[in-house]
Amino acid sequence: MAHWAQSLAQRWHQSWRRWSLWSALVLLVAGTLVTQVWLAGRYEISEVQQRLDREAQDAVSDIRSLFNDNVNRLRSMPRYDSDVMAWQSAAAGILRNQRDLAHIEWRNPQLQIETSEESPYLNLQWSAIDRTGMNTESHTACLRARNTGAASYAGSYFLSQGNGTGLELLELCVPVITGDKLHGFAVATYILQNVLSDLVSESLRRNHELSFTETDGTRLAIVSTPRRGTRVFTSNQLLDLPGVALMLRVDSWHAAPNVFPNVLTALVTGMSIALITVLVVLVRDNRRRLKAERDLGDALAFRKAMEDSLVTGLRARDLHGKVTYVNPAFCEMVGFSAEEILDPSKATPYWPPELAPEYARRQQIRLSGHLPPPREGYESTFMHKDGRRFPVLIFEAPLINAAGMHTGWMSAFVDMSEQRRVEELSRASQERLQATARLATVGEMASLLSHELNQPLAAISSYATGIMNLLPDGAPPDEVQEHLPDVRMAVQRMAFQAERAGKVIKSVHGFVRRRDQSREFVQASELMDAVLPLVRLQARKLYVDVATELAPGLPAVFCDRTMVEQVLLNLSRNGMQAMDYGGTHPRVLQMLVRLAPSDDGRDWVEFVVADVGEGITEEVAARLYTPFFTTKDEGMGLGLSLCRTVVEQHGSHLRYLPHQPRGTVFSFTLPTWRND
Repeated sequence: MAHWAQSLAQRWHQSWRRWSLWSALVLLVAGTLVTQVWLAGRYEISEVQQRLDREAQDAVSDIRSLFNDNVNRLRSMPRYDSDVMAWQSAAAGILRNQRDLAHIEWRNPQLQIETSEESPYLNLQWSAIDRTGMNTESHTACLRARNTGAASYAGSYFLSQGNGTGLELLELCVPVITGDKLHGFAVATYILQNVLSDLVSESLRRNHELSFTETDGTRLAIVSTPRRGTRVFTSNQLLDLPGVALMLRVDSWHAAPNVFPNVLTALVTGMSIALITVLVVLVRDNRRRLKAERDLGDALAFRKAMEDSLVTGLRARDLHGKVTYVNPAFCEMVGFSAEEILDPSKATPYWPPELAPEYARRQQIRLSGHLPPPREGYESTFMHKDGRRFPVLIFEAPLINAAGMHTGWMSAFVDMSEQRRVEELSRASQERLQATARLATVGEMASLLSHELNQPLAAISSYATGIMNLLPDGAPPDEVQEHLPDVRMAVQRMAFQAERAGKVIKSVHGFVRRRDQSREFVQASELMDAVLPLVRLQARKLYVDVATELAPGLPAVFCDRTMVEQVLLNLSRNGMQAMDYGGTHPRVLQMLVRLAPSDDGRDWVEFVVADVGEGITEEVAARLYTPFFTTKDEGMGLGLSLCRTVVEQHGSHLRYLPHQPRGTVFSFTLPTWRND
């Protein structure tokens, strides 16, 4: 008996425990369902209310925007005091297009009504209304507008139309001001009922009840719609206008949220089981993902270590040309940080301003797919953050992702500054060697000239001594007659030796100059065409743009063509070297040729070379044309001196003036006539 009771108590305990767990599960599921239904209802109510608030805010924004448009229309109307017919026509046009306006009138600066126009859609008896009194709404609005100098509204008022009907009106006063002068006021009267029916969107009017109310809730105008539900939702939005504040009330009727009775507990249970299953799957997937992320992190760290150790700049761009990645070497190369380069709001900072349009066109060509082979790079010029330009060699290739899709372009950049510096040093060394060779040749010519002139000069001296000996002082005439043949022979040999010395000097002079000095008539365009290839070659090395301007119809100039070409080359080279600085100002060398008439009635052609360099200081200007004076490390100081000599040989002067906003302008003229 006792054993049976103990067994019954144990079964009852197990059954109670099992049923309590099931009861707890049922209660939990039921509570979850009830909570879900309640939260769904609350969510639906909040969604309806939020949507209604947004629609009401949009309606207020639309009304305020259209009110501002009407203010601009009234302000832009012709002034009544200047053109009566034009004002009346403009007012009538506004009233035809704006059904929400009932009346427009013009008031002078003393607030007296001079004329008015009424809406063609209404038949209001404005003559029966006192609109000139001090206490009228329009008078109050215009006083406030005159004090503030801006449009002002007045409180609304009711206009009775008989038979218990009427209209709620709102006055707007816009001052018409030109400069500091007040010409008058344009006063417009709004019909609040029409504002709701015409200025609010049709969808909002069709589904909601709209009304204007005072701040205390008093309704002024209403546009209603049939009710379609049992529950009302209301949104009140403030329409704050200068001088008056109205409330836009929007009422909406909706059916109460439905509770669906066919939601089964098994659905929640199945969703719970599915949730647990998904959780287990997610745990397993998360473990695999963590392992893949660790492997990917190691691979990225390895790749980043390699990229950071490179001296070659790397840059990645997407299909639209936006820079998506740069390595530290590229940032160090251009002097900008990765954030500055990747910022989409800024233009490409490492493009020189003078080359930016060309680079933009080239980028469009690259983005269209016209890329050179990856192993065939092309040269370009970048700008460091400090303004220094430097050449780079660019290699570009398509960027392909793991799925085999083309996602952009990868570019590699090699700084060519050191290579160019070595090339420039090599070229300078070659030039110095050539100059040394020329100096050695000149030295040899000088030695040859000295050696060759010794003999004829010594012979001339000997013959002169012999003549003196043959003609002693106080010699009888017979003896002089006797030595005349010898004197004649000595004089002939002296002349021969002098001619020989002249030929030696002429031959050495011709060897050094390599040409005959001659002048001829030459077109100015031919002189420019001869020097421009050399000038542009030098400009390309110094990253300088060359701008030329040749006036039409220029006459030919009479000059030594070779020497004038050398003058133009020297001035152009000096100007380009003067612009070799690190600023961001565009470096442009201007070469102009134009007609320069003189006071004597003869035409001269003027040649101008202008740079935007550092300019000429007073200390340099004092010694500018001094031979062997130079401000350049490798100059000889003879260029400007020789240029001035050549220009003066042609009857002109080499002049220089400051160039605005910076730089120097050198100019000289050449004659268009021959002075024999």
